[in-house]
Amino acid sequence: MEHALTLDRVTKSFGDFRAVDAISLVVPRGTIYGFLGPNGAGKTTTIRMFMSILYPDSGTITVLGDPNPEAVKDRLGYLPEEKGLYKKMKAAELVSYFGRLKGMAAGPANARARELLHRFELGDWADKKCETLSKGMSQKVQILATLIHDPELVILDEPFSGLDPVNVEVVIELILELKRQGRTVIFSTHVMEQAEKLCDAILLIDKGKKILDGPLADVKAGGPRTVIIDYDGDGGVFRGLPRVARVNDSGKHAELTLEDGASTQDLLRQLVDRIAIRRFDTREPSLHEIFVRAVGGKTHA
Repeated sequence: MEHALTLDRVTKSFGDFRAVDAISLVVPRGTIYGFLGPNGAGKTTTIRMFMSILYPDSGTITVLGDPNPEAVKDRLGYLPEEKGLYKKMKAAELVSYFGRLKGMAAGPANARARELLHRFELGDWADKKCETLSKGMSQKVQILATLIHDPELVILDEPFSGLDPVNVEVVIELILELKRQGRTVIFSTHVMEQAEKLCDAILLIDKGKKILDGPLADVKAGGPRTVIIDYDGDGGVFRGLPRVARVNDSGKHAELTLEDGASTQDLLRQLVDRIAIRRFDTREPSLHEIFVRAVGGKTHA
């Protein structure tokens, strides 16, 4: 079986609102695949359709080789965007409960729940009620409940929400470990930097429509060149430069997106006597830049 997920012209409307508009894509097995786009783009609606929470108005969905996604639900792990715990349940009890919902026997589910909680530094909280957990702890408990039954396909809707930087790195390592085990991970986010660190391939969706998809390397190779500049001085010099399509300036660091055919040497000559340049580097565009251009961002930010 080559593909973990296939969508063919999948469409979903709510009344007159077209939330997902004829989206087609293929997610290869064993990859980390990002669903990217602004809030309200249609990411969660798309996920809910191949989780059989919603059903498409038209088009076909195949999950783990089965044209009936509902038939393989026990082989999936799903962390929804709108998360919540049973507050009066203890952490280990809750993780075990979700394992039993997916067909695990009580004994193995209990043992696996405690093993996971200890592994992710929540062992001291295993017998504490969920209402006593911090937001970050609660998020980790829900992720463990998603993974307890060793799903083949893991779907994480905004998995980094509510996590501090340390726990973001913990979840990133967890996702990478799932890939090393040969599992497929689909996660949605509107934070491009997270996707750039993790994804083998991406889908960029906006207003229900697919803007682009494919391997991350191909997506970035097809984008505009970006010049990275660390500098001291007045960043106003970047405004109005010829052959510069976009400027993203944060004070001491700027990213300039060049038009096709623009010369980096010409750009450097225009800047060298006007600001003190500490770094001048050409690289592939960031996903943030590709995203902004693809969804029709302003010329300058």
